[in-house]
Amino acid sequence: MTDDALRHKLKMAHRKSVQDAEVASKAIAEKGLLMVNTGPGKGKSTAAFGLVVRALGHGWPVGVVQFIKGAWDTGERRLLEGSQLVRWHSMGEGFTWETQDRARDVAAASAAWAKALELTADPTIRLVVLDELNVALRYDYLPVPDVVAALAARRPDLHVVVTGRNAKPELLEAADLVTEFGATKHHFAAGVKAQAGIEF
Repeated sequence: MTDDALRHKLKMAHRKSVQDAEVASKAIAEKGLLMVNTGPGKGKSTAAFGLVVRALGHGWPVGVVQFIKGAWDTGERRLLEGSQLVRWHSMGEGFTWETQDRARDVAAASAAWAKALELTADPTIRLVVLDELNVALRYDYLPVPDVVAALAARRPDLHVVVTGRNAKPELLEAADLVTEFGATKHHFAAGVKAQAGIEF
């Protein structure tokens, strides 16, 4: 064995012992998580639907409620809506600058939230995605304290993912996992429009 190979082996053995000790120190085997995907970067909903695919691979029933983008014909909707394990509800009518009708936006968000509460109360569902809920909360379409309280009081085995920019501080505080998606570079700034299969 060369000196470089031996150094690498020793380094990785040490790394493994540190990692094993870290894993062994965790006492909670399973817990329903409240996860928030937020930030100005692309990929928040995409990551949530990747988690849906992972959950489906384990045979979990999943619920999806889309708060804003519900009018879009997306690839993930085409694929997942047909699954017997997925209860998909696209209930948004487009972004607020498209509808230009606050009362309509509030009514759509309220209906979507009622559906979200129905799905989170269903004991057979293991994962619920609340796509673009952060946007509905940002524009005060729903009462933030009520939403955060309901999500915090979810049953112990339920995982919930909330997506969208500008997550409210109260939601970030209640979450178990927060991922901030950064905007280092985006092709839209170079004049490339949203494309099927990439953006939707």
